[in-house]
Amino acid sequence: MKTRNLLTALILIAVVLIAGCKKDTYEETPGVCPLVVFTNPADLAVGVSLNQIITIDFNESMNPATITNSSIVIMDTAQIAGNITYTGQTAIFTPSSPLASNRTYTGIVKTSVRDLNGNALQEDYVWTFSTGTILVPSVINTDPNSNDIGVVLNKTIMARFNMQMDGNSFLPANFMVELGGNTIAGSISYVGTEAFFQPLNNLLPNSIYTATIKADVKNTSGTSMLSDYTWTFTTGTDVAPLVKCHDPANNSSGVVLNKVVSACFDQKMDSLTMNNSTFTLIHGGISVSGSVVYIDSFVTFTPAVNLLSGTVYTATITTGAKNLAGVSLANDFVWTFTTVAPLGPLPIYLNSVETFGIIAGVGVSNVAGFSVINDLDIGISPGLRSSITGFPPGIIVNGTMYASDDIAPPGVPAMLIAAKQDLTNAYLAAEGAVSPAPATVSGDIGGTTLAPGIYKSTSTLLIQSGDLTLDAQGDANAVWIFQVASDFTTVGGAGGNVILTGGAQAKNIYWQVGSSATIGDYTHFKGNILALTSITLNAYAEADGRMLCRNGSVVLTSTNIINKP
Repeated sequence: MKTRNLLTALILIAVVLIAGCKKDTYEETPGVCPLVVFTNPADLAVGVSLNQIITIDFNESMNPATITNSSIVIMDTAQIAGNITYTGQTAIFTPSSPLASNRTYTGIVKTSVRDLNGNALQEDYVWTFSTGTILVPSVINTDPNSNDIGVVLNKTIMARFNMQMDGNSFLPANFMVELGGNTIAGSISYVGTEAFFQPLNNLLPNSIYTATIKADVKNTSGTSMLSDYTWTFTTGTDVAPLVKCHDPANNSSGVVLNKVVSACFDQKMDSLTMNNSTFTLIHGGISVSGSVVYIDSFVTFTPAVNLLSGTVYTATITTGAKNLAGVSLANDFVWTFTTVAPLGPLPIYLNSVETFGIIAGVGVSNVAGFSVINDLDIGISPGLRSSITGFPPGIIVNGTMYASDDIAPPGVPAMLIAAKQDLTNAYLAAEGAVSPAPATVSGDIGGTTLAPGIYKSTSTLLIQSGDLTLDAQGDANAVWIFQVASDFTTVGGAGGNVILTGGAQAKNIYWQVGSSATIGDYTHFKGNILALTSITLNAYAEADGRMLCRNGSVVLTSTNIINKP
């Protein structure tokens, strides 16, 4: 579970480098948005020890002043008491007393946590664990909140849960809104972890309403809440403005990458409330940087860079948007759309071997010079640690070296076997890729420009007479797969570099090599090599990618650099 969560987070971090983080009153440096990458206990864990100390790992260093009992909350039926500390990239919550037995707890990391540059967590991170054998659902917040006053008359009532629920359990008898003991008419819907009650008619002004979620609602495992959840709120006299149109349409697909997202209202809005805080665009919890412009009841969001292909985006206009009278939207207005499919083939999933810059079968050597591996690991299996030589003077920055005979930390041999199997699976997937239809290449492809796709050589392949340019044509998710039946060689001198343009990314380039690969002197290489036999980086060659070798050795000849793509 931890490895999968970490790998997912690393992918998200790579993507977010082209997007900004949500702006607020803090001074902000655009870049990596903070993310929760791991919790202990993990989400949906059961049988948790009653003396459990709860930890939350982030993808980067956070501002310790924002790690508090207000920003990190552990709840039972109410928030539990405890002490929070922060060290490295980990927040630690120590309960003041042991957890209760057979109880479900909900952890919430709020968007008030920020990194050292003031970038905010993009959305509340919620997870659930149990000291018993089952997970019990509960309501963690509502809109309107309990005891709210001045609620607008066209309000949609919402309840958010601590886990995924069975939408079919939200029957009219299980989600009710009452006025003076009389149930009002309305429709019920359920999305994600949220249930909505939409009144058939506007609520009455200056009236006290009672909303009830019955204990009969169930989570996806069929477990009901422990008790009914009831709250009250009081209406005011205002009717909120409405979003009456939006583009792209909700749930639309095939949206172009240079799309300007827009919406219109049923009345004029306060232009000062139309900004990047009230009109947001996100994917996978990552905020898209862009500019918001409001003109005459019409608002647009123009992304700073092209959208990513094959990606689901969520657009939101929040209740911070107000009309000229200062009345907010009744609810956040949310819709989703999916962009066009990526150019080229589907990516090759490296799974656990993705964390490695070098992995080999029988040997890894740094022959001479101060070679550097940045942000990636080195591994060898079934070879032994004695078969890794030249480190130092070679170094690994923000990575670890693993060998099949390591006894600490526990589980290294099994981890390496799994990584080598993932490499084999990725190699076979690249070798067998057939859609779109492979284009035949042969000899020297130096000096050419290639669009995303699959390129197949039935013998050897060279990059020699000039640089190879890979043009993504504006699609940052574009993929290239090179299927090389025999040896693959780049030759320094007149060319031999791999040049990326049009938004291409090295992580999306795969070189499946049926024999051995050699990267020439002083060349700059891009992509992931999946070689059957061996890989050699000649003197001063640099690579943004991975050198993954199934059977033989990976050799760094002299002062080579490998960067995480």
